Amino acid sequence: MPDLNPENTLPTATDSLASGTDAGVMAFSQLQLSAPLARAVAEMGYETMTPIQAQAIPVVLTGKDVMGAAQTGTGKTAAFALPLLQRMLKHENASTSPARHPVRALVLLPTRELAVQVAEQVKLYGKYTNLRSAVVFGGMDMKPQTIELKKGVEVLVATPGRLLDHIEAKNAVLNQVEYVVLDEADRMLDIGFLPDLQRILSYLPKQRTTLLFSATFSPEIKRLAGSYLQDPVTIEVARSNATASTVEQHFYSVGEDDKRRALHHVLNTRGMKQAFVFVNSKLGCARLARSLEREGLKTAALHGDKSQDERLKALESFKSGEVDLLVCTDVAARGLDIKDVPAVFNFDLPFNAEDYVHRIGRTGRAGASGLAVSFVGGKNDARLMADIEKLIKVKIELEAVEFDENLPDIRAQGRINDGRRMYSEGTQDDSRRAPRSHNNIRDVAHEGQFARPARDERAPRRDYTRPSAAPRDPFFDKPYEPSVAPDVAPSWESAPRTGARISANIKPKRRVAALFKSE
Repeated sequence: MPDLNPENTLPTATDSLASGTDAGVMAFSQLQLSAPLARAVAEMGYETMTPIQAQAIPVVLTGKDVMGAAQTGTGKTAAFALPLLQRMLKHENASTSPARHPVRALVLLPTRELAVQVAEQVKLYGKYTNLRSAVVFGGMDMKPQTIELKKGVEVLVATPGRLLDHIEAKNAVLNQVEYVVLDEADRMLDIGFLPDLQRILSYLPKQRTTLLFSATFSPEIKRLAGSYLQDPVTIEVARSNATASTVEQHFYSVGEDDKRRALHHVLNTRGMKQAFVFVNSKLGCARLARSLEREGLKTAALHGDKSQDERLKALESFKSGEVDLLVCTDVAARGLDIKDVPAVFNFDLPFNAEDYVHRIGRTGRAGASGLAVSFVGGKNDARLMADIEKLIKVKIELEAVEFDENLPDIRAQGRINDGRRMYSEGTQDDSRRAPRSHNNIRDVAHEGQFARPARDERAPRRDYTRPSAAPRDPFFDKPYEPSVAPDVAPSWESAPRTGARISANIKPKRRVAALFKSE
């Protein structure tokens, strides 16, 4: 196994402030926030601002549009939430009338988990004010959300799909919105969310302040974002699409069948207790979680097919330490802020290079150190790795993995839920040839051996050959023989006519044979 010390960390560009000042040492006390907000910030332990906060908060306080790009884990939520709450204090009132509490700030996010997290932060910032906030997202019953919206809220945090449901149900009126925030803006502006986003923006006033924040901005997204902003101030506190310098990154050349074994090896070598494990598909996520669970690791799965209750339960279990590994798709790659996560594993390389930056941003947050391990061995992994290399502008070197001999060979045990049999001990060839009788089935099963009887001891196979045909009746082979001569007229035509005389101008009907019941 190659040396995994922090000296081998991939280099990244240092933070460069657009204003040219050292904003990293700027204190929150210099912002002159109102007393309720300053009190909440002090209780949360905020003292000095991060670079994105130091540059974005003063600009947002002036009411200008902002496009902010910063690395993950640098406090972008506070960078837009605090100035918005400060500007909305002029509308603060203690009235119980819903009409006195219209929606004035709309925060849109791509995932449910991120929406819940941002809503919790907004509530903490504004808990000493009379400003109301609410969160709406899919996967839950609309009735509780409707009741909360009917009471009136100033800050609405939402995912696009559920917000449109409430708009169509006339539960949310957005004609007085003054501020719109697109968090994880690159995902909000991609082809999946763009139609819903355009519909939502059509309900908003033309005069508004729009804020876009993300860790990655492609040139195409920047051009698209320009159509929604008015003379925006661009803030980049680091090189575009850069990864955090506190995250140690490694790429290992591992075959598909050895990835689980490599995962065990890195966890044991580093002595890690918790980590994110990212895969590309929902089915692969569920299968990998079950496999790791059977191999002795406490695991939870998080993907889009899970219900909202299951997703929240998995996150809470991981936060509380009840779960060692959170196996997830890219639904957990953005914005989730879980403290002290030591490592992120890319079991599958992401299809989009931008998602790599967001995935490894789950570790090394708020200046802490972290480890990002990616396994390269799939059919298209070379191309995906080249895309990542081009995005982060860093030369990637593949490393080999030397497995510990004390670790069990997972391949010899068979793979779980992939269509193969599982043999818990011994090789497959030996177990297939081991004899088995009715007397020792229970003992063999107890020992974990799933053996097959030898071919000569098995019951004789059935003969599935086609049975011989029955002899044919010679009657059916004779040619057709009519019972009446062909020149003889039918009896119904030769019978004499009786009854009334028929005119010569009327053509008689053709007689046909018929069966009548005789009396």
